[in-house]
Amino acid sequence: MLAYEDIPRELNLAEWFLDRRLQEGRGGRTALVCGDDAAYTYAEVAAAANRVGHVLREAGVRQEERVLIALDDGLGFVASWYGALKIGAVVAEVYTFLQPKDYAYYLDYTRATVALVDGAALQPMRDAVAASPYLRTLLVAGGHDLRDGELDLDALLAHAPDELEAAATTRDDIAIWKFTTGSTGAPKAAVHLAHDPVISSAWYGQGVLGLGEDDAVLPVPKLFFGYARDATTLFTFAVGGTGIVFPERSTPERMFELIARHRPTVLVQVPSMMRAMVAHPAAPEQDLTCLRCCISSGEALPADLYRRWLEAFGVEVLDGVGSSEAYHIYLSGRPGSVRPGSVGQVVPGYEASLLDTEGAPVGDGEPGELWIRGESTAIMYWGDHQQTKRTFAGDAVRTGDLFARDADGYFAYRGRADDLLKVRGIWVAPAEIEDCLLEHPGVADCAVVGIEDADGLVTPTAYVVAASAAEVTGGELQDFVRARLSPHKYPRDVRFLDRLPRTPSGKVDRKELRTVTMNGRT
Repeated sequence: MLAYEDIPRELNLAEWFLDRRLQEGRGGRTALVCGDDAAYTYAEVAAAANRVGHVLREAGVRQEERVLIALDDGLGFVASWYGALKIGAVVAEVYTFLQPKDYAYYLDYTRATVALVDGAALQPMRDAVAASPYLRTLLVAGGHDLRDGELDLDALLAHAPDELEAAATTRDDIAIWKFTTGSTGAPKAAVHLAHDPVISSAWYGQGVLGLGEDDAVLPVPKLFFGYARDATTLFTFAVGGTGIVFPERSTPERMFELIARHRPTVLVQVPSMMRAMVAHPAAPEQDLTCLRCCISSGEALPADLYRRWLEAFGVEVLDGVGSSEAYHIYLSGRPGSVRPGSVGQVVPGYEASLLDTEGAPVGDGEPGELWIRGESTAIMYWGDHQQTKRTFAGDAVRTGDLFARDADGYFAYRGRADDLLKVRGIWVAPAEIEDCLLEHPGVADCAVVGIEDADGLVTPTAYVVAASAAEVTGGELQDFVRARLSPHKYPRDVRFLDRLPRTPSGKVDRKELRTVTMNGRT
């Protein structure tokens, strides 16, 4: 197993994950497939990254400065990410469908002097730039008319050299900012050193997934989400495999098209898309036999949804839990030993502890807050000293997630520690109620949160998206939960929505859910 001491002190991530494939004689292998037809070899991706590196240096980016990337998924995103790393800059990427106020937040927070943008993000980014005291240059891709302070990225790349000497960086240099999802507050950046992705790639990408050069990885989430970017263009590149990316929003129809055309071996999933694909009218016609596995993360994978996926497509799903703070996945199912309803076991290399509210270890079957320890953990949250002290302790991370572990070392998710509800003096995990509700055939999606009643007491409230054409009532669902869980755990109120609000990474946005205006039946 790769250890920190095995990683060379002189380490540049673009060289480690990209240039080394050329040195191994694999420069002619396909590294990246974009959309339906475009494909690029490792040599071509490396040359594109070098050109971006030159453009960034000419734009004044210095080593250790942040570069903000708001690009559609494609060669441009991947080349920009690696090009910034090659010159020793720090990469931070954001979603391309945000509002101006969101981009203004990221520009102010990162203090990036240069940002790269195209497509849908261009106009809202322009609106945000006007208020930024830090940004000097906006590099615009896609052939748009330019304004003051903007440069044509495509034109600059056309005249940039294909070769670039890598900056002299080390395994302990700051290299990557990974943003938290912001589902309960403003996103924060978990600051990662260069050795973190190397460790994560070895421990999870190769140690659990067994990625090799014959693998082709297709992600449902977009590349701004580190879970997808790492699996597709980092862990895959580490072994000479192929990443498949596309600029459009992910839909079941598009995923089916891409699977049929490119025949990937690994599908990077989220439960919400799994549900949509299973329910799609064309699902029975799909051939997913090219997939040796799916991976799922970002939100809990209900056991019933997993069983329906397996019945529909016959493809094993390795559910997993990771975080921006620990870089990537640290609890995961294993090929051939998946237990529905469990997120699997500890990824070899990491150590996991479950602690009660007093900080004492809990026994098997008892819920406890997860602490994870390993060499890939971040060093801090940028600009938040107090939260850093609450979350990080050396190489240990307080995840804020509740799990129960069985005697075989399998972990079951029990929700967020700060989502725990105290009902009649007893702690209740919303995830347990949600899993129960999702077993009802009339429930397509749901979330449970605590809502104060008229007396100021917190009660479990279920927000439910009914299955198509289902006739289900709140009382029926309450009785369903009562019959399966302890009496105090049933939702005191059931409210129906057309859909649940979600963050860009696909997680339920509980902050918005608590304030959303209800419509439909209650």
